[in-house]
Amino acid sequence: MVLNLEENEEEVIKPITQTKSLTRKKNVKGDDLITVFSKFSDLNCTSKSSIVDEFEANEKIILDLESSLWDSKHKHCSFLWEDDSVDDARKYLSAVDKILEFVENRVLAKDSEFVNRVDRMVQIVMVRLENEFRNILVRSVVPLDGERICGLIRRVSSFVSNDGVSDDLEGSVDDDHESLREERRVSSGDELCLDLVSLDAVIDLREIAERMIRAGYEEECCQVYSSVRCDALFECLSILGVEGMSIEDVQKLEWSSLDDKMKKWIQTVKTVFRVLLPAEKQLCDQVFVCSEWIWRPRFIEIAKRCVMQLFNFAEAIVSLQRSSEKLFRILDMYDALDNVFLDLEALFSDNSGDFVYTEAKDILAGLGEAVKGTFVEFEKAVQSESSRKVTHGGEIHPLARYVMNYIKLLVDYSDSLNLLLRNSTDSSQHPVGDDGATFHFDSISPMGQRLLFLISFLESNLEDKSKLYEDGAMRYIFLMNNIQYIVQKVKNSELGKLLGDHWVRKRRSQVRQYATCYLRASWSKVLSFLKDEGLGNGSSNNVSKVALKERFKNFNAAFEEIYKTQSGWKVTDPQLRDELRISISERVSPAYRAFLGRFKSHLEGGRHASKYIKFTPEEIENHLLDLFEGSK
Repeated sequence: MVLNLEENEEEVIKPITQTKSLTRKKNVKGDDLITVFSKFSDLNCTSKSSIVDEFEANEKIILDLESSLWDSKHKHCSFLWEDDSVDDARKYLSAVDKILEFVENRVLAKDSEFVNRVDRMVQIVMVRLENEFRNILVRSVVPLDGERICGLIRRVSSFVSNDGVSDDLEGSVDDDHESLREERRVSSGDELCLDLVSLDAVIDLREIAERMIRAGYEEECCQVYSSVRCDALFECLSILGVEGMSIEDVQKLEWSSLDDKMKKWIQTVKTVFRVLLPAEKQLCDQVFVCSEWIWRPRFIEIAKRCVMQLFNFAEAIVSLQRSSEKLFRILDMYDALDNVFLDLEALFSDNSGDFVYTEAKDILAGLGEAVKGTFVEFEKAVQSESSRKVTHGGEIHPLARYVMNYIKLLVDYSDSLNLLLRNSTDSSQHPVGDDGATFHFDSISPMGQRLLFLISFLESNLEDKSKLYEDGAMRYIFLMNNIQYIVQKVKNSELGKLLGDHWVRKRRSQVRQYATCYLRASWSKVLSFLKDEGLGNGSSNNVSKVALKERFKNFNAAFEEIYKTQSGWKVTDPQLRDELRISISERVSPAYRAFLGRFKSHLEGGRHASKYIKFTPEEIENHLLDLFEGSK
C-alpha cells in the first residue's frame, strides 16, 4: 500500500514548512537526483517493487514520527531527541539512513516520480535534523560560571585532544562515551576537563551531523552550529566580565569601573586561550569528526568572533588618554596576551588562524605603545609636579612616596619593560648629577636607565620644593629625609640590582652632605657663643663678666629656640636620626662642658648666677636626645 503524501500534507508537512522553506533545496537537489539517476537503466519490475516497498516502509516510519510530534491544537512541534524519546530517535535515524541509501545507490534513475518522493523525504528529514541539531546544542550547554572557569585555569594550563581511538572503543553508544572521555583527558593526566556540551548530547550531535553532511546539507548544519556556539561563548565572556563595548563606552567609564574591567579582561584572556577555545576546538572535532575540512573552518569562525570581542576592548584601552594609574593594568594586559601566544599557536597550528594571530600581534604592539606612552607621561608628571605646600617637620614628601612605590612595583615587569623600553634612551646623556666617567650607564638595562632618569627628575623636583622652606636648616632636613627614603627603597628591593652599588653609595654620600649642611646651618651660631674670642684680653682671669653674661644669655636663648623648634622636626629613618643626634652631641656637649668649666667660676657667688647658667652638661645631653621627637 502506497501512502498518499498529498492527503497527509496538512498533518505531516505543515510543521516542517513552518520551520524553514526548502524551495531552493527542492529544486536543486531534485534536478541533481534526476541527472544522477538517469545514468542508470531501469531495474526489472520485481526488483523495482521491492525497492519501492522498502522505501515506503521507511517513509512511513518517518512520516508517522513527524505526525506524532505535531500538536495541531497548540500548533507546536516537539523534538525527537528528548530524554523520553531515545528509541524514537534511533528509529528515525535508521529510517533516514535507508532513505539516504536510495540516493547514494542511484536506483530507479528514470522514475521521476520516485526521485521526487525521495527528494521530498530528504528535505523533510533534513529540516527535522537541523531543528533537532539546534535544539540539542541549545539545551545541552553545560552551565558555566566564573568560579568554575577560574578554578580550571588554575589547575590546568591547556587542553589537548587525543586523536587516537582504539578499535575496541567503536560501535555502541557506551563505547562512544568511553571514546569521548578518552579524548577529553588533559595532557597532565588530570581527569578534570571543561565540558561545553554534555557527553550524551555530543554523541547525538555527531550522529545528526553525519547524516546532514552525508545528504549534502553541511552548510545548514554548520550555520546552526556556529550561531549557537558563538552565542554560548559570548554568554561565557559576559559571565567573566567582558562584554561588547564601544570605544566611546570605555572612555566614559570611571577609573574604578575601568580598572575592574581591565582586571577581568586579563583573567579572561588566559581563560579563553587556555580553556574555552581548546575546549571549543575539541567539541568541533567531536561533533564533526567525520570531516576535518568541515569542523576546522567552523572552529576558526567561532574563535574569531570570540577573540574579536576581547580585542575590541583592548583596542579601546589603547586609545585612551595616558595616565599613570593605568600603566600597571596595561602592563598586565600586555603580559597576559604575550603569555598566551604559545597557546594561540597551538590552537591554530595549521596556519588556519593567521587572522587571529595577526590581530593578536597588532593588539600586543598597541598595548606596548600604550605602555611606553604612559611611562613618558609619568616622567613628565614627576618633572612638572608643582605643589607648593611644604611637609610638616621636613618629613618625606608625598611625591617621593608615590614615585618610589610606583617604581618599586614596576620592577615586577622588568622583562616586558626591558623589551619595550629598548632603544628609547639616549645613552649619550646621563641622568642629572651622575658622573659618566665613573657611572657605567651603558651597562645598565633599558629599564634601569629609564628609572635613573625618572629618579633624577624626582630629585630635581624635591630640590626645588626644599627652597619653599624659610628655615635653611629644615631645608636640609627635608632633603636628607627624602634622599634617604629613596636610597632605602632602592636598597631594600630589586631596584638595587637594577641601579647598582655605585648609585647607592653616591646617594648615601649625598645624605651625609645634607646632614653636614644641617649641622652648620643649625648649630654654628650656637657654638659661636661657646668660643673665648671677645670675652677679654685672652686670659681667663681677665674676663669681662658683662661679656660673659651676655655670652651665656645668647647661648641659652639660641639653644632653647632650637630645642623648641627642632624637637618637633622629623627625621624618619631611625638610624639616621640616631646618627644625627650623635653628631650634634659630639659638637655641642664637649664645647659647652669646656666653656662652662673655664668660666663658671667667674659667675658663681654673684647675684642671679643661675639666671645665666641655666643648663648643666647633663641637661644639655638630655635635651639633645629630645630633638626630632616629632618622628615618633
